[in-house]
Amino acid sequence: MFKILKGGRVFAPQEQGVRDVLLAGATVARIAEDIEPAESYGPVEVVDVSGKLVVPGFIDQHVHMIGGGGEGGFATRTPEVLLSNVTRAGITTVVGCLGTDGVTRSMPALLAKARGLEAEGLSTYIYSGSYEVPANTITGSIRSDIVLIDKVVGCGEIAVSDHRSAQPTKAEIARLAAEARVGGMLSGKAGVLHLHMGDGDRRLSMVFAILAEAEIPVTQFTPTHINRNPGLLADGIRFAKLGGYIDMTSGIGSHPGSPALKAAQAIKRCLDSGVAIDSITMSSDGNGSMPLFNARGEMTGLSVSRLDTLHAEFRALVLDEGIALAEALKIITVNPAKALKLKNKGALQAGGDADIVVLDTDLGIDSVFAKGRRMVAGGQPLVKGSFE
Repeated sequence: MFKILKGGRVFAPQEQGVRDVLLAGATVARIAEDIEPAESYGPVEVVDVSGKLVVPGFIDQHVHMIGGGGEGGFATRTPEVLLSNVTRAGITTVVGCLGTDGVTRSMPALLAKARGLEAEGLSTYIYSGSYEVPANTITGSIRSDIVLIDKVVGCGEIAVSDHRSAQPTKAEIARLAAEARVGGMLSGKAGVLHLHMGDGDRRLSMVFAILAEAEIPVTQFTPTHINRNPGLLADGIRFAKLGGYIDMTSGIGSHPGSPALKAAQAIKRCLDSGVAIDSITMSSDGNGSMPLFNARGEMTGLSVSRLDTLHAEFRALVLDEGIALAEALKIITVNPAKALKLKNKGALQAGGDADIVVLDTDLGIDSVFAKGRRMVAGGQPLVKGSFE
C-alpha cells in the first residue's frame, strides 16, 4: 500500500526543507515538494505531518533483546525486550547481543528473538559472542557465523578492561578481530568486533597495541560504553582520531556518584576535542543490567537500561548541548548504518527502507514507521508484540 507523508520538514538527515514523502510498501519511493495521490497508485493513505519533522528511524546497535544481567544471581536476570518499548523510542533497527551471561542466555535464543522481532515489524541483526573468550557461536566459529547466518554482522560484546571479563589476552582479541574481519569480507558485511569497555585502568590500551602491531584496520573495532568514565573517554577521543567509531551509551551516566558522563555531554566533549561527528555513534544498552559495584567488586545496586534513553540523549544533544539537529541525527542514523554496513538504512532517500520517525517541534516522538508500517501514532503504539 502507498502512503504519503505530507508537509513535514524533512531531515535525511541533512535538511531537505518542507517535502512530501511517498512510501511504496516498505520502501521510500520519492521525496518531493508536492506529491499527490495518483490513480495508478491504487489505495493511498495520506498522513498529514505539516508542522512536524520527518527524520530517519533510529538505529540502536546494542540491545539485550533476550535480557542480560544476572550479576546478582538468578533473580537479577533482566527481561526480554517488548516490541512497543522499541518502537515508542523511535527505534526501527536493533542489533542484539549477549552480555555477562553466556551460559543461561544462548546464541540460538538470541537469533530466534531477532527473527521474532523482525516478524513483528522491526529490522534486526545480532552479534555472535558474549563477554567471554572463547566466544559463543552458533556454527563453531565467529567467521562461519558471519558468513553463514544472515543476521550476524560481527562479534560482540566481548568484555575488556572489566572485572567481569574473561581477562582475554591481546593475542585473543586480535584473533577475534581477524576472524570477524575475514568473515565480513567473505559475506560483504561489516565484520566488526564490538567491545564492551569496563572501568578497568587498561581502557583501550590493548586495542592501541593491536593497531600498532597488526594489520587490522581501526574500523574493525567498535568499542562501546566509552562515556563510562573520563579516562576511558580520553582514550575514546584518541581512538576516534585514528579513524575508528566510538559508541556512547545513552543508558548510563545518571546514577549518583557514578563516574560516567551523560552521553550527550560526552559527545559534546568529543566534538570540542576535535573528533569528527561522523566518528560517533550512540546506543542504549537496552534491557541490559546496570550493576553498581564497590571497591571490593561486590554488587551494591542494580537497574535496567531503558531503550528510550536513546531518544532522550539525542534530544539533549540538540536542546541542551546546542548540536544542530541534522548533525545530532547522524549519531543514531547514518553513522551506525555505515559502521555496520546496514544496506538501505540510516537515511531518507528514494530506494531506501521506509524507516521514519515523525517528531514534534520540541523533538518529542509523534509517529514511527518501520518498513513502511505505522507502528506508533500520537506517541502511542498502534502495533504491539505477540505477548503485550
